[in-house]
Amino acid sequence: MTVTFFIILNFNMSEKKEFLKKRKGYTFVDLFAGAGGFSEGFLQAYTDDKYFDFVLASDINENCELTHIARYNHVLGLGTKFIRQDIMENDFVSNLLKQIGNREIDVVTGGPSCQSFSLAGRRKKLDKRDDLFYHYLKTIKALRPKYFVMENVKGILTKDNGKIKNRIIREIRSIIDSEMFIFFLSFYENNFKSILNPFLYNSILVKLKIEGFGNECKLESEYFDNLEKQFRNITANFLPYDVSKSDEWVNTVRHGLLLLKESKLREEIRKKAIQLKTNAYVDNDHFAKTYNDLIELVSSESIFDKIFEAVDQLTIMGNCEEETKVFKQSLEIYTMTFDELSDFIRSFINEKDLRSSYEEMVNKVRLYNIETPFIVHSADYGVPQNRERVLFIGCRKDQKMIKEIKPTMKHNEKVNVCEAIFDLNILGNGEESTVYKNVKIEKKYERICFKRSIDGKINGNGKLYSEWSREGRLKHRFKFNEPIFYVASMEQLNKPNEKKFNELFNHQTSIQNDKVRERLRIIAKKGDYKQAKEELKRKGLDSKKRNYIVLKPDGQSPTVCTMPDDFIHYSAYRPLTVREMARLQSFDDDFVFQGKRQTGGSNRQNEIPQFTLVGNAVPPLMARAIANTILQNID
Repeated sequence: MTVTFFIILNFNMSEKKEFLKKRKGYTFVDLFAGAGGFSEGFLQAYTDDKYFDFVLASDINENCELTHIARYNHVLGLGTKFIRQDIMENDFVSNLLKQIGNREIDVVTGGPSCQSFSLAGRRKKLDKRDDLFYHYLKTIKALRPKYFVMENVKGILTKDNGKIKNRIIREIRSIIDSEMFIFFLSFYENNFKSILNPFLYNSILVKLKIEGFGNECKLESEYFDNLEKQFRNITANFLPYDVSKSDEWVNTVRHGLLLLKESKLREEIRKKAIQLKTNAYVDNDHFAKTYNDLIELVSSESIFDKIFEAVDQLTIMGNCEEETKVFKQSLEIYTMTFDELSDFIRSFINEKDLRSSYEEMVNKVRLYNIETPFIVHSADYGVPQNRERVLFIGCRKDQKMIKEIKPTMKHNEKVNVCEAIFDLNILGNGEESTVYKNVKIEKKYERICFKRSIDGKINGNGKLYSEWSREGRLKHRFKFNEPIFYVASMEQLNKPNEKKFNELFNHQTSIQNDKVRERLRIIAKKGDYKQAKEELKRKGLDSKKRNYIVLKPDGQSPTVCTMPDDFIHYSAYRPLTVREMARLQSFDDDFVFQGKRQTGGSNRQNEIPQFTLVGNAVPPLMARAIANTILQNID
């Protein structure tokens, strides 16, 4: 994957001096940035004496980069950098640190997917290469921000009966304060040598060093040397000589430890097997299982399982239950996070005073505090959408804990769909509009449209939500460095004659045949897809599509997704445009989504068209509320 760094070398700073001069800037970095929902919300946020300074964003996709550069470097005139690189690549963190330079980062935001965060056996304790959350935390460890925010889907709280949520909390609580670690290590050495079995004591000691100093080859070798000593003690003292030298179960343990030590060679085999599968298109055929088995065979978790099975047999053969118990504990220690390891050490403490001192040391060595993730509802923050998300907010131990993001508006005053998009109902079938038109609120909807403050609160002296969207919510801070524009690709970005300068962007309807249009009209009139199915079938207009959602003008939309034809406009009887979806997400109209409008099939995953950029984004007004909460607490 290529890495792209983009810097405006001669940009004109367009931030208003009167806004900046009385406020202190706190830096933030936006990982998994997507379209820029977090970025936009953080730039909108401010208090009387604080604001956010946007240092860097990162994502893997070119269209995300294009949208960011156009918005933040060209239009807003910021020097924000963008790294287009996979966060799982080995040099991602070093590239990030190089671009940041000597600047301290106060806040990191991001929404890593948890799809690969499997809990099968010891898999993700041992093998975290494909775990985006692990790599996100790896970046947190390098930057040590005062706060970090991880946004995810609500289902993460209950997935695998809550085990994923608990594991994420453990990983966060395992981030170590390197400055305090040496004191914790000394405390362990001074207080636990006389309490623990010598082999167990050494296993814990080396594992603590790995957690505190990094998984260096020397430390890993020391760890396995200790395991091999334990195993020799078992074979020499509890098994007959001929058994200890040639038994299949004994050899399984002995060779398994050697296999675990050969981690680099196993990784090379794994990568080459995956590459071979890819090059030969091995999938859904009689080769697939064989190659998948090979990849599984060289994995650490597969080797561990075989070793544990063999140790259980040796326990019976040698009648050495206590010794093999300690050996298995030493093996398990290798898989533990710092948080799990601290719990394990605690289980051996019987003395009250030592327990109290130990708890104090554990709290000192942990860098971040977090109690529990919590659910936020986007409609509580002025977004005309019922989007529920989960936030994990890590608070560095020298900062105040953040346990909630308080709603910015009352439950019965939420922004509705009509308020958000009524003025954009200016298009017919397959049309595009690049200018606004004077659209009045339909009389029957006047009672549900209110003047509001910038964050959505009903305020008789404010503006309609649609007016805020047109005007933009950044004018208190920015004068535009150049007019807003659209380009289709990175190649066009620096070619002035290729830029399109309009009044209104991303507002185009799809071309639909008469049959589809009539189907949508019937569904909209019925108000519900299920209720319309009988009539649709009778008229030969039925569809294999699983669902259509008719928007309710006086309520909030369901979660905005990446498929525009899932929604039917409440009065126009058509799918939504990119701009209408952006309004439901609370993006300002001057935020232009660059690149292709829409792609089909497998291209949607790679090209990230405008509809996908909108649907995957964090709603900026919700991000604004998160950012304001952090500004109110940050020290």
